[in-house]
Amino acid sequence: MKTSLIALALAAALPFAASAADTLSYNYVEGDYVKTDISGPDADGWALKGSWAFHPNFHVFGDFTQQEIDHSNARFDQWRVGAGYNRAIAPGTDLVARVAYQKFDPHHSRLDLDGYNAEVGLRNAFGEHVEVYAFAGYQDYTRTHGVNPDGAFYGRLGGQVKLNRNWGINGDLKMDRHGDKEWSVGPRFSW
Repeated sequence: MKTSLIALALAAALPFAASAADTLSYNYVEGDYVKTDISGPDADGWALKGSWAFHPNFHVFGDFTQQEIDHSNARFDQWRVGAGYNRAIAPGTDLVARVAYQKFDPHHSRLDLDGYNAEVGLRNAFGEHVEVYAFAGYQDYTRTHGVNPDGAFYGRLGGQVKLNRNWGINGDLKMDRHGDKEWSVGPRFSW
């Protein structure tokens, strides 16, 4: 009977036994230059991003972006906060799933959009100095002021060159099905 209980307890703990790959950190802060290329006028600006692992398999994250539309004084803010699950599936490779609440706030309009996004993907470390990631996601905003934006599937690719244990340069490219692109690049401090 004792052996059966021990085996049952080990089987129940198995899904949580594989934590994040040792070479991948979910504790970081990052500052970026951001550029958005859309069918209309483009925009660029800056972003702050961060993540904190409160458990070997779970993390919370957030980011804030402020951009100005080219050839105008119009600006917009975007921010999101969310939580993620990460599980090592191979040495140096994590499966990652994340959900977030997000907001889009153009300064030149009464239009504030609230929404969500969900994404799943892989993060992989190639040794101590290079990391890449790929995500597939979906984002949607709620109807407001008579505007009903369509939800959109997107892909996100990125990577980091690690200069040492704590510092690196991260780059990210997000593309949706409409052909809109947002890319960012900047320093990241990990611990």
